[in-house]
Amino acid sequence: MTAPEPTRERILAAAEELFAEKGFDATPTSRIAARAEVPKGLVHYYFARKADLLEALVERLPRERIDRAAVVVPGDVEASLCRLVAVLDALLDSSAVLSHLLWREADTHPAVRDALHQRFDALVAEIRAVLAESGATGDVDSAAMLLASAVSYRHSVFRHAAVESAARTDMTPELRFLAAGLTSSAPARPGPA
Repeated sequence: MTAPEPTRERILAAAEELFAEKGFDATPTSRIAARAEVPKGLVHYYFARKADLLEALVERLPRERIDRAAVVVPGDVEASLCRLVAVLDALLDSSAVLSHLLWREADTHPAVRDALHQRFDALVAEIRAVLAESGATGDVDSAAMLLASAVSYRHSVFRHAAVESAARTDMTPELRFLAAGLTSSAPARPGPA
């Protein structure tokens, strides 16, 4: 596979910046072309519809695939969760502006909403796999959903504040609580049928 064309990448970068600043609907393709320093026709050459730009931006989001060998501490659910959240935070922080833009546009663009739901489901699957490999017992499915929701929430809300205290962004107490529930000798509760 060849590297993306520089012109196409400039157009996408300009669209990302402008959509984040003004919103999708308030950004004409002429402004995208001006910001990318390309003729307007090139924007339409690479992206037939303006909505195609949003779909291409979804593809630029990093995948939440993690190196489980670097995260999982066999037999230590808490340490595995702490490592996992650190890796997820780094992945999510690498695309903060883009993901914020896409969440904002998800209400009016079904393709964006569907892609974000698929990304969330992939995040849940990654967390579930780390929990299983670390030796977690109990309701791993619910724990994975809960942690994915918490990490996603932190990423979408906390990053908007100019200065956040470490106490509000540090999940160690919550991870400790979750790990305790997943390492107890209590029987697993069945999930929904």
